[in-house]
Amino acid sequence: MTVTGETRLLPADTNQARGLAEYAIDFLFRDPRPVGRATLGLLERFHLDSVGCGVSAIAQGANAPTVLRREALATPPMAGSRGAVCFGSPRRCLVERAVAANASAVREWDSNGTNFGYDAAKGRTAGEFGHNDYYPVAVAAAGEAGLGGDAALRLMLLIDEIRGRLAEVFALRKYAIDHVHHGAVASAAAFAAALGGSADQIESAIGMVVAHYVPFRAIRAGHQLSDSKGASAALSSEVAVMAARRALAGFVGPQDVFRNPLAIYRRNEPCAEGRSPFDLELGVGGDAFAIHSMHFKLGLYEHQSAGALQSLVDLFAAHPKLAADLDGIRTITVRIYEPAYSIIADPAKRTPQTRQSADHSLPYILAKTLLKARAASRSGAAADWESCMLLPDDYSEAAIRDTDIPALIENMSIVHGGRDYDDRYPEGIPTSVEIEHVALGRISAGLVTYPLGHARADVARTAAVVDLKFDRLVAGAVADPRALRERMRIGGKTPAEMAELYAFPIHGCDPG
Repeated sequence: MTVTGETRLLPADTNQARGLAEYAIDFLFRDPRPVGRATLGLLERFHLDSVGCGVSAIAQGANAPTVLRREALATPPMAGSRGAVCFGSPRRCLVERAVAANASAVREWDSNGTNFGYDAAKGRTAGEFGHNDYYPVAVAAAGEAGLGGDAALRLMLLIDEIRGRLAEVFALRKYAIDHVHHGAVASAAAFAAALGGSADQIESAIGMVVAHYVPFRAIRAGHQLSDSKGASAALSSEVAVMAARRALAGFVGPQDVFRNPLAIYRRNEPCAEGRSPFDLELGVGGDAFAIHSMHFKLGLYEHQSAGALQSLVDLFAAHPKLAADLDGIRTITVRIYEPAYSIIADPAKRTPQTRQSADHSLPYILAKTLLKARAASRSGAAADWESCMLLPDDYSEAAIRDTDIPALIENMSIVHGGRDYDDRYPEGIPTSVEIEHVALGRISAGLVTYPLGHARADVARTAAVVDLKFDRLVAGAVADPRALRERMRIGGKTPAEMAELYAFPIHGCDPG
């Protein structure tokens, strides 16, 4: 391994599992270099955003988080463990079960942060997806290890950095493997390191995750998606913590797993003996971290639809009469890139029956946004990101059955934009929307590449909408959203405060 400036390189011809173990120990304890204020501020915002999503999902009784939370609350900590808490309860639970429940809640709405695994400057463009789903692992590890808020932030950043850099160099989706695997590797390394694991133990934990617990994209197949889609990160977090515990207890997992010819990396991308398919470069200080290329969602929608949403918002601004006169729309033509075309424009997605399918349906997302724009126009408000923000109620059974939705979808055509669009992804989210309207004629906002929420979009404007999103998600779920916002400031918290971070009351939720 080589440390240069603010990064550490784990070359392909080295034991990268061991390298990740050493990196995790150094980053947390042996050589914790200062992290930039911009990085810490961004990390706090991503965490707060995830908490807003989780609180909302629990308060609204979303199925998977409710099932996993009930299971966790019924499972006491193992002997010698401090245990961990679930959102909305002070009860101490088995750590891995609490992690699964909390990660499931965070991920349920599919509305927290996203990465596309892309760093063109360094030629790392595998473009694997990923999300900031794993902060509950860091919070639980801090509570179990008696660490304060500053250490917990480093744990969160460590997880985001490992999974974010893996996403840049290895595209799991090409081999039908779910993107949450990168998060599981990162979670196992971070949890084991936080609890004082040796390099051998951390490497064993990583090896077990890679050898025993690889999730496939079967969870995302089918015309109507299930709880497994939203809970995938949660279940991978659970096994990552379990693997770390076993390694800390003395179980020895496979070593040097990234160069193992039968593990998922060399198995799918064969390379010379003694090498993995990629070099791995990781930030160690300053602002040299993958989190700066991660994106925010400004509501509940599959992030690859953000370009189309930005196109609509731009059209509403340029043509104020559009939102008020949806009946005048003759056709809507959306041009988009691969893989978005295959994922969210799949013909089966034109008639979603479940929320998990609707929030991955570009036709539904656009139709619902058009209807919200019309409602805003009728109330005298501008049709912008704030008034058109998609929230949980927009995916309720009643909303999905709204008879205005099929009528709008009927007029939509979604086409592959071709190589020009494909070449702009994953650096951007290239999309164009053209509407033929009875009164307005043929109108278009042109090609959108960096919609609001994207890492290269207006930072201050994005932050303002994300803050509004948090307030709307937790409204009615907690007594004082501002107090919750303050409670979630991680930096400077004591170990006791970190151990109880998520144990605040949620209205209508069983405290256990």
